[in-house]
Amino acid sequence: MRRSLLALPLLAFLLVPPPAHAVSKEIIQLQTQVQQLSDMLQHLQESNDEHMGVLQHLVEQSADSVSKIAQQMTALQAQVEQNNKNDTLAAQIQGLNDSVDELKTRLGQVNKQLGDIQSQLQNVQAQPAPQAPQQGVAGGDPNSAGLSGQPASAPQYAPGSGQMPGSTYGAAPVQQPAPQAPPVDQLYQAALRDYNGARYDLATSEFADVVKYYPQNSLAGNSSYYLGEIAYRQGLYPAAIHYYDMVLEQFAGSSKSAAAQLRKGQAELANHDRETGIRDLRALIQRYPTSPEGAQGRSILNGMGVRIVPNKPSPGR
Repeated sequence: MRRSLLALPLLAFLLVPPPAHAVSKEIIQLQTQVQQLSDMLQHLQESNDEHMGVLQHLVEQSADSVSKIAQQMTALQAQVEQNNKNDTLAAQIQGLNDSVDELKTRLGQVNKQLGDIQSQLQNVQAQPAPQAPQQGVAGGDPNSAGLSGQPASAPQYAPGSGQMPGSTYGAAPVQQPAPQAPPVDQLYQAALRDYNGARYDLATSEFADVVKYYPQNSLAGNSSYYLGEIAYRQGLYPAAIHYYDMVLEQFAGSSKSAAAQLRKGQAELANHDRETGIRDLRALIQRYPTSPEGAQGRSILNGMGVRIVPNKPSPGR
């Protein structure tokens, strides 16, 4: 009984609930931790938003850059297409010039044939009427003697000359006539056919003959141009420049002058002579501003990023 009485206060002490301030402290700590987590989440959200904004800005810049590059590529493609069109147009014009040269050559042949026929008609009309043969004149009786009493066909013999009649010993040698070149139009036409057929060795020989035998003829200027074209196609740029200079210096009024000026500039650029090539292309544009060759020269300089008109030096230099 006594033990039971002693156990009662101990049981009462154990059954008493903990103080209220201990529970409140734990709640406060839990709320603090929740608040810290909320702050961390908010900070993370703000940081994420900031990073997303930076990424979006970079994406927009990249899109603008891509758009600019696409525009540049479109412009370059248009320029390349324009250059190709210019090259095609130049080739077509060159073909038309060749056709015109061929027509001129044929017209020259027809005019020459008409002139020959007219000359023959004039010769026929100018010939006197045939006369009756006279007695004692060679051409009548083949056995009749001439005025000297000797047969007309008897060879003369000089006494003491040491030559028998009919002998050629000691006579002056007979000179053979020099071979004549074919007519210029015929020679040029053959050279042009061989050139168009890519028979460059034969065409070179024929064009060179035109220049050699007919140096004053206008077709000699065209032949010099085609000699330059053959050399250019074979990669012989110094030789090509030489022939183009012949056209520009000796045949300034030739129909090939503008083409020769253009091709000379291109040959100089291909020969790594940039300054001279640019100078000649500028001279081409200045001299033939509205020609197809001038337009092609302008396109070449634009593609190289070179000004059409050179910068003027400032005063004082």
